[in-house]
Amino acid sequence: MNSVKEKSYFSIRNLFIFLIPSLLGIFLFMVPLTDSDENITLPVAFMANTLLDLLAGATPTIILAVLLISVIMTIFVTIAKPASFMQNAFLKRLFVVGPFWLIIRVLGAIFGVMTYFQWGPEAVWGEYTGLVVYGDLLPVLFAVFLFAGLLLPLLLNFGLLELCGALLNKLMRPLFRLPGRSSVDCLASWMGDGTVGVLLSNQQYEQGHYTRREAAIVSTTFSVVSITFTIVILSYVELEHMFWPYYLTIVVAGLAAAIITPRIPPLSRKADTYIDGREAKNEVHPKGTNLFSLGFNRAMMVADRTAKPKEHVKNGLQNVMDMWLGVMPVVMAVGTLALIFAELTPVFTWLGAPFVPVLEWMQVPEAAAAGQTMVIGFADMLLPALLAGGIESEMTRFIIACLSVTQLIYLSETGGLLLASKLPVNFLDLVLIFLIRTIITLPVIVIMAHIFF
Repeated sequence: MNSVKEKSYFSIRNLFIFLIPSLLGIFLFMVPLTDSDENITLPVAFMANTLLDLLAGATPTIILAVLLISVIMTIFVTIAKPASFMQNAFLKRLFVVGPFWLIIRVLGAIFGVMTYFQWGPEAVWGEYTGLVVYGDLLPVLFAVFLFAGLLLPLLLNFGLLELCGALLNKLMRPLFRLPGRSSVDCLASWMGDGTVGVLLSNQQYEQGHYTRREAAIVSTTFSVVSITFTIVILSYVELEHMFWPYYLTIVVAGLAAAIITPRIPPLSRKADTYIDGREAKNEVHPKGTNLFSLGFNRAMMVADRTAKPKEHVKNGLQNVMDMWLGVMPVVMAVGTLALIFAELTPVFTWLGAPFVPVLEWMQVPEAAAAGQTMVIGFADMLLPALLAGGIESEMTRFIIACLSVTQLIYLSETGGLLLASKLPVNFLDLVLIFLIRTIITLPVIVIMAHIFF
């Protein structure tokens, strides 16, 4: 309803059901803290790192087990079609996949086995290919998926999105063509981690809160890397003393891309319909509507109708299983293939060649060396920073570090997650969005670099 005359759902019980989980969710996913080593981190990231420390050397074996269970169960259910699986909506959705995704899961398991035992061609399990995905990325995803899957309902299911939706709709719609509730998603992504942003977006889309267009926009525009990882990038290019100019540049360039990309293809051409086929309806509030009261009452309504705690736990565990068994094999397969192409073929160097005269025109020092890094980030976000190590100009290294973060689509991480999710984006979309973001953010970053240097 758009009218202010909605039934009141306020009660002390509903207030506490809304406040306690929502505030806990905000703290876990959005409040940066400083750890004992003076590193900026988030509580959920700290929990994930603590789990990895406890598991220590067992993590590679656990990851291999996850990859093998996924492919074995997928093949078994696809061939045998046991009634207990086919009659369970969750298990059927998890293990009954199309031929393409079956091949991807098989490939992910094969790459996992080869990397774990270091069998076969070193191109697959090498230090800069399979080991990057298997040894560096998948352990982090394993731990993050566990806590994100179990704890994201704190942000999603107790009324926080309804309150933010009413308050921020007038800001998010004109700026980013998104509903107000996406502000929580955007903030969790920006303050937290790109993988968390993709997972949150996917859940909102599957639950019918985002249209196809909105889901595509928020998942490919705001699922940025964490603040912690931006510092890692900065350390690779030896510019730690430039953190604040660096992060300011990322914010300015990221906002420019967030405003422009939703208004041009491919995102502008996504259907504005929900996952169940319903047409989108833009909510218009009557003049004089108290938006806080409206949003607060809707939060109370969600709190009043919320499921029992065991249902939230059950849904959280299903989210974890979906991410472990459905997403991790895709990241292993797609990420390894992308890194093999990046490391062993000149494809990305050729694709970056057209940027060299543009960089020269923009008066970027060592433009030829910088051009090689322009598109290699599509494979993995760390590759541009690694290639920048041999560049003498601080300004050029600064530009490369900023661009590698604002490009946002990386096949070894967020790109693989997007392809594995139910979100309405395909591989061609990711290529186009990556190039569009590069074209939009590069001039902004270069201008900022000229100011700082």
